[in-house]
Amino acid sequence: MKKLKLLVALLAAITVLACNFTEEVYINEDGSGKLSINFDANEMMAMMGSLDSLKQEKAIDSTIVFKDLLKEKRDSISKLPLEEQEKLKKLEPFSMHMVMKPEEQVMRFEFFSEFKNIEKVSDAFNAFQSASSLTPAPGASAGQSPPIPSPKATTKVNYKFDNNTFSRNTIIIDQELFQKSLDSLAGAEMFLSGSTYTFRYHFPRRVKNVNVEGATFSMDGKTMIYEVNFLDMMKTPEAINLEVELED
Repeated sequence: MKKLKLLVALLAAITVLACNFTEEVYINEDGSGKLSINFDANEMMAMMGSLDSLKQEKAIDSTIVFKDLLKEKRDSISKLPLEEQEKLKKLEPFSMHMVMKPEEQVMRFEFFSEFKNIEKVSDAFNAFQSASSLTPAPGASAGQSPPIPSPKATTKVNYKFDNNTFSRNTIIIDQELFQKSLDSLAGAEMFLSGSTYTFRYHFPRRVKNVNVEGATFSMDGKTMIYEVNFLDMMKTPEAINLEVELED
């Protein structure tokens, strides 16, 4: 549980410190594959390196399988409202690999899932953020209290791979809450202005066409790399809708 609490604290810190994410997708010819969200927190670790509490932490290299964790905490989760239970249920397909070496100022996360159909793991970034809802309520014992409900999602990301076309589309599902989330970002703009979000997509065939400017490709033409400003993506998520057409 101590490890989980540390993970939650670090995930919370991500929202207010400079961060660089990579969303990586591998798609096979039959539509199966792997999706991961990678977070390189080495710079953040260097900024937090002077904290005594962090210096006391031992190196960690472990994987949390959310399916197992949800099973372990099923009694406390059953006490939550149905909406929160459904939100936590979305974590079930995912695992998280965490590497933290305080002395070397190294910290990396990989939030990932293998899939048979990428539509089944849509909205992975919201699921990544929801991982913080698994911490016990402050002052309560870990074995008795239900997890703290995570904030309501304001956007939703849908993936689709059909025939020769891959798409990633974001929609705002609650405009009022979305605006409030933008207001809350105002105080963190100085930290987040240099942060990036990189899309790295690997396809079974060469890319024929993509709907965005500035994307780059591997030598074999099967991997697309597209980097955007993290803050811009958070402010105008619908502007980062991607469509990739593959060769026959």
